[in-house]
Amino acid sequence: MMTPLSTQHLTASADDATKGQIRQTNEARILAAAERVFAGAGFGGATMAAIAQEADLPKANLHYYFGSKQDLYRAVLAQTLQDWLAPTDVITLGADPKTAIEAYIRAKMALSVARPHASRVFANELLHGAPVVKTLLATDLRQLVLAKAEVIAQWVRDGRMAEVDPLHLFFTIWAATQTYADFEVQVCAVLGHTELTPKDQAQATEHVVSLLLRGCGLQTCPHMA
Repeated sequence: MMTPLSTQHLTASADDATKGQIRQTNEARILAAAERVFAGAGFGGATMAAIAQEADLPKANLHYYFGSKQDLYRAVLAQTLQDWLAPTDVITLGADPKTAIEAYIRAKMALSVARPHASRVFANELLHGAPVVKTLLATDLRQLVLAKAEVIAQWVRDGRMAEVDPLHLFFTIWAATQTYADFEVQVCAVLGHTELTPKDQAQATEHVVSLLLRGCGLQTCPHMA
């Protein structure tokens, strides 16, 4: 038979879970709003009031969850980098090179489509010398990319793909995928569109995937098959 103490414990646990869900929802909402505001106004031009308005939350909520504009900016950059690096999990020695590299490219293209503002915030940070994320780039990013580059190097040594420079392959993937977010205005101007349509995005994805896989010796050009 359940005791009153047990009931209180279960109620407290349920309350904690609910509060945790509310916190996660609000933090995600604030981060998404911050991406849009930082992308449009830059760090200097952005204000907590503008981000709160974009998130449709009281300004006090932003300070409660993130403390300051600087803290929120760091959180946006850290989240962006984490989301960009997570898809590299598929790059392992036991994986099929074509499947793994294609999955990574598609994931990066999907992020550019889904969160273009995050990409622009990150690009702007790098253009200014990466004052906030320089340490992360030199530690977390470098260590992960070096480890994944060694996997690709082993695939090359095993004759499972063409001889490519693994590090520069990553640079090429980043450049090819993020350009559709960072330079969307330029892409749209050349295409004669006001914004990238789902068809544009799908065509871009297939083009980048096909081009890079052929460069890695993982896909034969259809015209040469």
